[in-house]
Amino acid sequence: MTADQNLDSGLPIRLLHDRVLVRVEGSEGERRSTAGIVIPATAAVGKRLAWATAVGVGPNVRAIVSGDRVLFDPDERSEVELHGRGYVLLRERDVHAVAAERVETESTGKTGLYL
Repeated sequence: MTADQNLDSGLPIRLLHDRVLVRVEGSEGERRSTAGIVIPATAAVGKRLAWATAVGVGPNVRAIVSGDRVLFDPDERSEVELHGRGYVLLRERDVHAVAAERVETESTGKTGLYL
């Protein structure tokens, strides 16, 4: 989906500049460790980054396309609700990593995003 298309077949939205609209994966409630231990939402843990799926990108975004999984800091986000669903609005520079199959083939021999 490009920034000019409808979001979830509803409200037309165009993201501006370097903005990325993402849908957060999972919930912020309790979670399970890899060993199956339930960790309550109130448990104190170190600073933890979160994964989300990009659902829209602005025209100046260079390294992210819709459908990519992105890693970001949940403490530095702006939340928005569209059609009853919660989304997070980020700047491209606030994204720490992108996980997509195309990333491996594109990254060879190129300079960094911000020089």
